[in-house]
Amino acid sequence: MSYLTFKGGIHTYEGKELTKDKKIIDLLPSSSEMVYPLSQHIGAPAVPIVSVGDRVLRGMKIAEAGGFVSAHVYSSVSGTVKAIEDRRNVQGIMTRSIVIENDDAYEEALPIPVKPIAQMTKEEVIEVIKEAGIIGMGGAGFPTHVKLSPKNPSKIHYVIANCAECEPYLTSDYRRMIEEPEKLVAGLKIILCLFEHAKGILAVEDNKPDCIRILKDLCIDEPRISVKVVKTKYPQGSERQLIYATTQRAINSTMLPADAGCIVNNVDTIVAIYHAVIEGRPLMERIVTVTGDAIRYPQNYRVFTGTCYNDLIEAAGGFKSPPEKIISGGPMMGFALFDTHVPVTKSSSAITAFLRDPVADAEESACINCGRCVDACPSRLLPSKLADIAKHYDEERFVSLNGLECVECGCCSYVCPAKRHLTQEIKMMRQTVLANRKKK
Repeated sequence: MSYLTFKGGIHTYEGKELTKDKKIIDLLPSSSEMVYPLSQHIGAPAVPIVSVGDRVLRGMKIAEAGGFVSAHVYSSVSGTVKAIEDRRNVQGIMTRSIVIENDDAYEEALPIPVKPIAQMTKEEVIEVIKEAGIIGMGGAGFPTHVKLSPKNPSKIHYVIANCAECEPYLTSDYRRMIEEPEKLVAGLKIILCLFEHAKGILAVEDNKPDCIRILKDLCIDEPRISVKVVKTKYPQGSERQLIYATTQRAINSTMLPADAGCIVNNVDTIVAIYHAVIEGRPLMERIVTVTGDAIRYPQNYRVFTGTCYNDLIEAAGGFKSPPEKIISGGPMMGFALFDTHVPVTKSSSAITAFLRDPVADAEESACINCGRCVDACPSRLLPSKLADIAKHYDEERFVSLNGLECVECGCCSYVCPAKRHLTQEIKMMRQTVLANRKKK
C-alpha cells in the first residue's frame, strides 16, 4: 500500500514508545505562583485588563488582544494578581507577564455565552473562537480566528486536521485522538460549517493504526470528512508538506495555506474550538508530553496554562540523573532550556530531557559534498551552499538561492556526516534578511 507523502524528509528514532500508552493525567499546579505571558502567540502582545491586587477566577479574561492578529489571555486558576512584570519565557526572553497567586480554590467564572451551533451564524462562531483566545497549538501560535477568516472563504476547498504528530517523542496529539476522538471530529465539523465548499481531511501518519481505525469508524457517516493516511516521515506534519501530501497543492514562503485553498489546524487547536463553541470554555489548558531518557516516569499531562515547567518534571518523578539537554518541545524543532522555571503557554507541547547531548559532543568538520542534506531537504534547497553563503552574510545570493523557503525543520543538520550546524546558520540568515526587509 502506498501512503501520501512528499519528497525529502528523514526517518528519525521516534521515541514515542516512552509515552504513547500513557493515558492523559489531569495535573493541578503544585506551585502557588502562576505566570501568564502576554505574548503567547504571533502578533501583538495582549493588553492587561487586571491590576495588581485584583481577585480573579478560573476562566476569567485577564488580558485582551492587542490587535487583530493577537489573542486574549485567561487565568486558569482563581487567586490574586501578584504582579505585572517581565518574566522569562521558554525561549529565554524576558517578556511582560501577569503573575497570579493561586488560592487553590479553582472558583470558576461564568463561561463564554454560546448558543446551539445550529443557531449560530458563521460570524458568531468565529467571534466565540476569538473570545476564547484560541491560537495554533502545534507550535506556530497563529491566532485561530484570523486563520479562519480568509479573504475568500468560498475558495477554501480543504480543512486539514494535522494528526501526523511527526516530531519525535511527542504523543500528546496521539493520546488526544485515542481518548477524545469524538471532540476532534466534532471540532472539525464546526470549522467545516464556516466553509460550505470545503471537505475535511484527518491526516494521520501510518504509525498510528489504532487512531486511523477509530477516526474512520467515527467518520463513516460523515460525507464531508475523510481520513487520509500519510507516510511516517519527518517533517510530515509541517504545514507545507502536509498540504502537498494530502492535496498535491504547493505553497511557498510568500503564500498562506488559504492561497492554496487550504486551512490547517492542529489536533489540540480543533479540540479547543469544540470546547469554546459547544461549552463556552476559553483556552486555559493543554496536553503536554513530559518525556526523554532523563525523565524517571515519562507521562502525558493535561496542564493549566501558567503552570511552571518544573512542576511537570517533578510530577513525572524528576530526573534519573542531571540531564545534559532539556528541550521545550521535541528534539527537532524545540527550544533548548537553561532554566525550567518558565511557564506553560498555549503553544507548549512537551518537555524532553536527555541524559546526553550528542549535538554538543559532536565536532564540526569540513563539508564532504555528499549531498545528503539536499536529498533530505523537504523544501528542495541546497542547505550546505546556503549555510556557506550565510557565513559570509551575502543576503542577495541567499535570497536568489531561495533561502527564505527553508522551514527550519533540521533535516539537513540531522543527516550531515560533517556535523555542520546547517539549520542554525540558515535560520540566522533568514532572520537577518526578514529583519532588514522590515526596516526598509
